Amino acid sequence: MIRLIENAPSRAALYYAGGLCLLYALIPTLTFPNPPLDVVEGFAWGRELQLGYTKHPPMQAWLLELTYRLTGGLSGGYWLSALSVALGYLFIWRLARRLGLSGQQAFWSLVLTSVTFYFTLPLPEFNPNILQIPIWAGMMLLFHRAVDKGRLLDWVLLGTLAAFGLYTKYFVLLLIGAIGLYALVFADARRHILRPGPWVTIAVCLALLVPHAAWLLETDFLTLRYAASRSNPADGFVDHLFNPLNFLAAQIGNHAGLFLVLLAGLGLHGLKQVRLRRREVATPLATPSDRFLLWFAVLPLAVVLIASAVTGNEFEHMWGTPMFVLSGILAVRFLALPQLWPFPARALVAAVAIQAIFLGILFGQAVLEPHWKHKQTRLHYPGKAIAEDMARVWKEHMGTDLAYVAGDMWSAANVTTQAASRPSMFYLHDRTLSPWIDPKDVQEKGLMIVWRGDQETPIEEIRRYYPDAVREGSRTFAYQTSGSIPDVTVNWVIVPPGKVVFEPAN
Repeated sequence: MIRLIENAPSRAALYYAGGLCLLYALIPTLTFPNPPLDVVEGFAWGRELQLGYTKHPPMQAWLLELTYRLTGGLSGGYWLSALSVALGYLFIWRLARRLGLSGQQAFWSLVLTSVTFYFTLPLPEFNPNILQIPIWAGMMLLFHRAVDKGRLLDWVLLGTLAAFGLYTKYFVLLLIGAIGLYALVFADARRHILRPGPWVTIAVCLALLVPHAAWLLETDFLTLRYAASRSNPADGFVDHLFNPLNFLAAQIGNHAGLFLVLLAGLGLHGLKQVRLRRREVATPLATPSDRFLLWFAVLPLAVVLIASAVTGNEFEHMWGTPMFVLSGILAVRFLALPQLWPFPARALVAAVAIQAIFLGILFGQAVLEPHWKHKQTRLHYPGKAIAEDMARVWKEHMGTDLAYVAGDMWSAANVTTQAASRPSMFYLHDRTLSPWIDPKDVQEKGLMIVWRGDQETPIEEIRRYYPDAVREGSRTFAYQTSGSIPDVTVNWVIVPPGKVVFEPAN
């Protein structure tokens, strides 16, 4: 393999990255009994084909719905994650080459990026964070090409991908801001401001965002209000220090695999050589390339840390997922790799071993974990059996197909996604959180309230509308494993047509 890396690095990169993506899609497809939370939630949202949803813009849900319509199953999320990472690898490779790195350097950039945590264990849970990986890498590549060549097509593609990113998660605004600031600060980029390119980018992006912006206005900025309600404001001065440091520490920890591969390839001798000979051996890049690399590697992280320090807010660690697509390129460039790598074979073995460990963990979670852990897990939740049974109960009582299901996210979304009739999810029975719900249609068809556990009454959010509701039936289901996970009890209340309540009782 080392000889292939030296003689045909692009082919080696294809084998390495392609094999990884295939394995990260196949293992959950073949072994996961039930999809993870974000995937189930995305399928439930996507069934409605709306221009926005409670928690996020719509792109993740749209893509999941597309896979459902193509395959009729729920494994599409695993393949979407693999495709997202595959595109991310492609864009990272192309960007590394554009920045002036050799084919071997680009290969090792992919390897080092691939062993960061975000490119491993989280992949089966396809969500907006994972979908941002190719968006960030692709936008950096397109911007670099646009500034370098000035071709109008690159500016158009940049605006299109920026809009796609904002339809995925508003966090992409951080990268858009970094791109805009770069174009203002540096002369070689600033010269384009008086040309059509940047303005075409802005126009294309804004034009594509008009439908989503209209939806935001129509729903009183539902997605933004929900995000604000989920934020964790500072409790005191300590949070202004602790929260940014905690986020930074998490991002450093997420690079543990990269550090291990570096150590394996360098050894003690190599570490000394890096310290003594790095500047001498490193292949110098053109000044704009180094500047571009450092700008987009450092600025987004710095902005997040400063924002956390100023506001004291706690940022989710997984928000860092797309921010480190340049980590491998950065390590190769400034550690003079592979020139100063005494043991490249060891580095590759270490990378493969790390990937094998993470893939083994995924397999173990699905197949082995229930045999030594005895708590309920979403991964083994009997979602299909529950959905089919709820649909059967409704059909027996009402003589029609189940059209609407209300409840908490996990209970309701699994019925929505896995019942044959694919009922709409009336999330928490709250029309504000489910603006696609047509009150007239719900009243004509009725709905089923579902919840889990031993309690006689629905969850508190549902009791606001039905204070006297008591479960009309319940059933216990075994989890999808031969292990000893405790069974789950699912309860229901049937609200017949004409009896649906839309305003809280008090």
